[in-house]
Amino acid sequence: MSNYYFAGCDVGSTYTKCVVLDETGKILAHTTQRSKMNAEASAKMAMDEVIAQIPELKSPKDLTYLIGTGYGRNKVPFADENISEISCHAMGVHVTNPEVKAIIDIGGQDVKGIAIDKDGTVKNFAMNDKCAAGTGRFYEAMAHAFEMTLPEFSKLSLSAENVIPITAQCTVFAESEVITLVGEGKPMNEIAAGIQMAVAKRCFVMAKKAGATDSITLTGGCAKNIGLKKAIEHVLKLKVVELNTDPQLMGALGAAEFARQKGMSMLSKQKKGA
Repeated sequence: MSNYYFAGCDVGSTYTKCVVLDETGKILAHTTQRSKMNAEASAKMAMDEVIAQIPELKSPKDLTYLIGTGYGRNKVPFADENISEISCHAMGVHVTNPEVKAIIDIGGQDVKGIAIDKDGTVKNFAMNDKCAAGTGRFYEAMAHAFEMTLPEFSKLSLSAENVIPITAQCTVFAESEVITLVGEGKPMNEIAAGIQMAVAKRCFVMAKKAGATDSITLTGGCAKNIGLKKAIEHVLKLKVVELNTDPQLMGALGAAEFARQKGMSMLSKQKKGA
């Protein structure tokens, strides 16, 4: 096999993502799949999917270098090493758009604010992992309360002329509050606007700790939430930069880029030693 392949596998609490790059950093294959209960099974499922997209590869063992990331990073089969998802999201955004210097990463169970240095490494970060409010799980609960899909819910607030504030800070109590408001016949789009504003306010602290000044980007599955993007721009008074690569893949892409850098360095040393 003459070509070299580098992969990153991001095993998240809700979704598992995998990206394969060639030696130039071009994305050759990628996948996003719902995580299983078992982290190793999730990683294997995603890796098998991307391997099947590249005819030259028969198994993950054929990869030149593989890095695991995410909460299940220690369970990625055949990984050469693992790197924290904070570092991987920073690197993923850096190779996608090096102009972006601040990230809000909204994962399945936590929210992170990340400042990126000029070389793609992490300058500083802040994380809210004490409460699920404002995370992917929170949005799934809200969409369920509205009896909608996540894409439907993400657009609902866009038509609201007013905002009905959501006061509960806890996912369980917020869901109960929303169900009560819906039962009272309050406009659903205005309730949704209140939910988006509440999450945007939680992101405000993360963004400030990440050192965001004029712009920021969103990563993770919630980055696709149109209503949240609008609410964040309103609350933070910052431009939200849209990435030209799926924002949910940023962790896996960053891990794959780290794998490419480390793998190419390893190959260079082998050639010098030959």
